[in-house]
Amino acid sequence: MQIPLFIESGVIFLFHQKDENNWVAVKRDQHRLMSRINKNVVLALLILTSSAFLLFQLYYYKHYLSAKNGAGLSKSKGNRIGFDSIQWLAIKKFIMLTSSQNVPVFLIDPWILESINRNFGQVKNASHSSTSECKFFCIPRDFTAFALQYHLWKSEDGWFRIAENMGFQCLKTESKDPRLDGIDSLSGTEIPLHYVCKLAAHAIHLVVFHERNGNYLWHGHLRLKGHMDRKFVPFRKLQFGRYPGAFDRPELQQVTIDGLDILIPKDPEHFLEEIPHSRFIECRYKEARAFLQYLDDNTVEAVAFRKSAKELLQLAAKTLTKLGVPFWLSSGTCLGWYRQCGIIPYSKDVDLGIFIQDYKPDIILAFQDAGLPLKHKFGKVEDSLELSFQGKDDVKLDIFFFYEETDHMWNGGTQAKTGKKFKYLFPKFTLCWTEFVDMKVHVPCETIEYIEANYGKTWKIPVRTWDWKSSPPNVRPNGIWPISEWDEVIQLY
Repeated sequence: MQIPLFIESGVIFLFHQKDENNWVAVKRDQHRLMSRINKNVVLALLILTSSAFLLFQLYYYKHYLSAKNGAGLSKSKGNRIGFDSIQWLAIKKFIMLTSSQNVPVFLIDPWILESINRNFGQVKNASHSSTSECKFFCIPRDFTAFALQYHLWKSEDGWFRIAENMGFQCLKTESKDPRLDGIDSLSGTEIPLHYVCKLAAHAIHLVVFHERNGNYLWHGHLRLKGHMDRKFVPFRKLQFGRYPGAFDRPELQQVTIDGLDILIPKDPEHFLEEIPHSRFIECRYKEARAFLQYLDDNTVEAVAFRKSAKELLQLAAKTLTKLGVPFWLSSGTCLGWYRQCGIIPYSKDVDLGIFIQDYKPDIILAFQDAGLPLKHKFGKVEDSLELSFQGKDDVKLDIFFFYEETDHMWNGGTQAKTGKKFKYLFPKFTLCWTEFVDMKVHVPCETIEYIEANYGKTWKIPVRTWDWKSSPPNVRPNGIWPISEWDEVIQLY
């Protein structure tokens, strides 16, 4: 019988016919095993190569890019946690840029200022050597907000180019300077309002603060022009620029935050309190010029009254601010601001509004100490309170206290001779800042609704004869004071 033989790798294999089937099975298993081994080897090689490449990227980022971005300048003893974050690197480069170019900036980011305010004692004692963990600038966020004091910026030339050379992509918005709108020959001059500079995934929002009359700072509305990329950053997430804003001029102090020397408001809590109430609305200069072109009064008496009324308003504002009592321009004074950007010369008084919850018992004494004696007091704190003070040159200051109901607000009036009560109804309103007679003062944000409630749709037409008991469209009878209360609710001086 012929013996089958098989030669593999120089080795002769002999087997019987009955073993042939087993041999074929063995060879099939060997082939499968070799295929599986080859696949595992290839997979292992791919994993090893990918891991090596990843390690190289990490090494390159840590030892080259970090040094290039200046991270090595703020090293301290021990481990430094979070200082390789995109946010911190972007802010550090921005601080380097503004410092080298003498750009006067300070931090106004609400989230970071709140964190600083909560840990103010720790922040005041911080130094470069004691900073081991990034606690403020390293939280993942889209923006960090700074303010630019434009009146202190000596030169804007080349700033964009240097920023771009440092890796930033920057966008700048401009608009007409509202401070010049009242001057025909200068209106239309544009000023910078906002800069947005992006580095990698983080952006710096630089809000341009301009100096205004009344010793306060103002920033404009961020409006994108047609050619601007609306996908440059998520603009809707910006915390400043949805509307113009006004702030008290803050005193600044330098602190070390996460190893970086920056300026912040010396009273961060006060600045934070201003932010939600900072909305600013301009006087309507164009409409005022049109009104005054035909109806301006420059008689000696009118000029003298405006001067006295301005001085009275400034004194009242100083007194109320010292007391911590917020107020706004009301009645004829508010109408004068909105209609003609000035004081109505035939109004003969200055009108202010105060929410009754802001009333303070020492308000009368404070005005008397300021040289403004009480002329009359009508009503009482819980109902229809009204105060009137006598200024110089027979100009008086009227203060109306407003009460809030479910769907409206109102202030009261009292007729001294009869004890009759009147109520003046207004739609609910909030307060905005504006500039009036070189002052930062409040007016109702919903100005037109406020004025129309008090003066009707014909408020643009001057009315020299005005009966406070019947002329306002929002006046309503409100009963009569009991005779037993007259000594309390009707006080004439």
